Amino acid sequence: MREIVTLQCTECKRRNYTTTRNKKQQQEKIQQKKYCRFCRKHILHKETK
Repeated sequence: MREIVTLQCTECKRRNYTTTRNKKQQQEKIQQKKYCRFCRKHILHKETK
């Protein structure tokens, strides 16, 4: 029941990371602070389809 999701940088809008999540246990969208190699800093990344 795990789904592959992509994480998008909130500043440059590039899709940098992919991860999985369980749709039944985690209803809300994922938000993680990760490193963006294009912006060259740690920025919040949000889940996109």
